[in-house]
Amino acid sequence: EHPYQGNVEQKNFALSQAKHDWILSLDADEAITEPLAREIRSLLAAPPTGVDGYEINRVTYHQGRWIRHGDFYPDWQLRFLRRGAGEWAGVNPHGRVQLRGVVRRLPGECEHRSYRDLADQIDRIQDFSRIQARASHAEGLPVRIRDMILRPPARFLRAYLLKQGFRDGVPGLVIATATAFHVFLKYAKLWELERVAPPQDTARDAGKARRVS
Repeated sequence: EHPYQGNVEQKNFALSQAKHDWILSLDADEAITEPLAREIRSLLAAPPTGVDGYEINRVTYHQGRWIRHGDFYPDWQLRFLRRGAGEWAGVNPHGRVQLRGVVRRLPGECEHRSYRDLADQIDRIQDFSRIQARASHAEGLPVRIRDMILRPPARFLRAYLLKQGFRDGVPGLVIATATAFHVFLKYAKLWELERVAPPQDTARDAGKARRVS
């Protein structure tokens, strides 16, 4: 057990505790399928030379079905790596492995049961968009109004049409719309951080005004 410091920090701590030559990193809502498990066992029985990491394809279960189109699929994640060959980096909550070496892809899938229902997805969007906005604000990244206007519909069109989210039926439509909403919230919350005083500052300023008056 380790005090939670953030997605990237937590996973790097886990990497530092690994004792064996190869590391498989899984989140609590992920599980490897038997075909993928066979591939991993085969690799461990005869460790490859010249390869330092493998990407694994995640398939997400949401809205009553496995989603195999749109922004959710394919979802290649570098999760199987040689110890010492890389570490987690990027912006919380969605870090990624930075690997020094050769990367290949494994056949088979990792099952991803990320959301209980649509309400859970919206709650997660609220949390993640806030974390992303704060991380961008800390890095001094600017936000422009056109980001809030253009990026959400662009994300919807990419997920629903270009990446054929419509082939997943109504769940594909719901997911594409929710993803576009996530993009809008991320930029809207960044705009708020840049231009609107936090509630506690507003209350403190109001108290000062009453004392002065």
